[in-house]
Amino acid sequence: MTGRLAALAALVQRCPGLAAFGLGLIAACAYPPLHLWPLGLGGLAGFVWLIHTAPTWRSATARGWLFGWAHLTLANNWIATAFTHQAKMPEALGWAAVPLLCLYLAWYPALAALAAHLIARKRPLWAFGLVLASAWIVTEWLRGWVFTGYPWPPVGLMLLGGWERPGLMMFLPWMGTYAFSGLTVLIAALVLDSALRRNWAGVVLPTAYIAFVMNVPHAQPTADSNLRYTLVQPYLPQAELNDASKFEEQFARLARLTAPERDRSRIVLWPESALPDYLEDGYPAFYYDRMTAAGDPAFARRRVGAVIGPRSTLLAGVVNLNIGRNAAGAPAAVSARNSVMGLDGAGRIVAGYDKAHLVPYGEYLPMRPLLEPLGLSRLVAGSIDYIPGPGPRTLDLGEHGKVGVQICYEIVFSGEVVDPATRPDFIFNPSNDGWFGSWGSPQFVGQARMRAIEEGLPVIRSTTTGISAVIDPRGVVRAAIATGKADAVVGFVPEADAPTLFARLGHGLTLAWAALLFGLGLALPRVLALTRARG
Repeated sequence: MTGRLAALAALVQRCPGLAAFGLGLIAACAYPPLHLWPLGLGGLAGFVWLIHTAPTWRSATARGWLFGWAHLTLANNWIATAFTHQAKMPEALGWAAVPLLCLYLAWYPALAALAAHLIARKRPLWAFGLVLASAWIVTEWLRGWVFTGYPWPPVGLMLLGGWERPGLMMFLPWMGTYAFSGLTVLIAALVLDSALRRNWAGVVLPTAYIAFVMNVPHAQPTADSNLRYTLVQPYLPQAELNDASKFEEQFARLARLTAPERDRSRIVLWPESALPDYLEDGYPAFYYDRMTAAGDPAFARRRVGAVIGPRSTLLAGVVNLNIGRNAAGAPAAVSARNSVMGLDGAGRIVAGYDKAHLVPYGEYLPMRPLLEPLGLSRLVAGSIDYIPGPGPRTLDLGEHGKVGVQICYEIVFSGEVVDPATRPDFIFNPSNDGWFGSWGSPQFVGQARMRAIEEGLPVIRSTTTGISAVIDPRGVVRAAIATGKADAVVGFVPEADAPTLFARLGHGLTLAWAALLFGLGLALPRVLALTRARG
């Protein structure tokens, strides 16, 4: 260790908690929109060293928790933006909500740090890195489903390249997202180990390789299918999205950008929240009052059909209601569904999907009988909850292909985006990105690219305000519409790749990688010691 490194190490050891917090902030700078991946690896390397040198399991846990709290708070700062669009709650609450949420999320890095410290603290740094990477895989996987799950962001997202450059994500088909996050932690540990041993080749070569793959376009782009699409981003700012006085103007914008076609077959893709009209029949009449033709959902469907043309199929985000009886016994909506509906050129409903992975405290209020009397119903937009759909489903649209649908943030859940019974031709990800802010939307697109690569499927995103994108199964963004623009993209859906290893094995593969790294971290030091003894 050089004199400067020794001095820095001594300073860090005097204030390990502050160092862990600072390293967490540094590591978060690797995510979009900053993309400072060298800082990210440096922050992770410092984290590995702090945990390896922790004197007790309590200190290792505390350092892991502080790192995770800072890291996840900065990365998720976009959540605070949502409160600027929630009239029932003060905006300032958003800036408290993010660190409060991350008080919980930080326990996952803390558990990874604790496990590595208890199991491998006396082992060489490189072996410790293997065990920590294994623990990180397991805890990030747990974060993806415990208490409904919140995997945003996976630490491997920091090594995603530019729009034409998948970067190290090329390994996702053989690993999956959470195992790739473990690999990212391991890379940081190995580079740190090389630096401490003055093995400069072990520092320069992997860093140069990462820089190379992060800046080289993919050499084998996929071919296009014969399925034409029209992808529409209407630019519906969050402030006007639910303003009934703007509904006709919004529809006119969608119609203009869609450019009706009569002679060519295509699929038209509109975003989440695209249509304020209720399209299903059978609701009490007063629910249709805000529609253009009051009480006539059939008219709303027909005019959509006229917009898209006779040989088109539309997929668009809508809200559907579940009708029951209110306290007075009258017919009323008792719950809602965040849905995508498919309509043909005659205005007939030909397909539908209900969002399964709902946002707690956003689309529904958990434990409503307990929390509503406390005033926490103000966290959700309406007086009724959304209810979840059955999970990933493939919509068979005949000549317009087989489409998997993932509404909004459903796309960030690795291993939960494809119907295992019927593999789609592509995944449609409609979203309302108006409340994601300048940090959230780029991270959102990055995670959609990760799903495309690990599943070997194209992902097409249509959003209200941007970023909309057409992503091929290698993670290359073929076309995109930037934030704040009203525009449309026309083209052919990229061909899907064959099912990847992850697509076939799912999180069985994730846990297999965790077991492999764990076994290597325990066995390799013993094997090397025996080899030296015999030599």
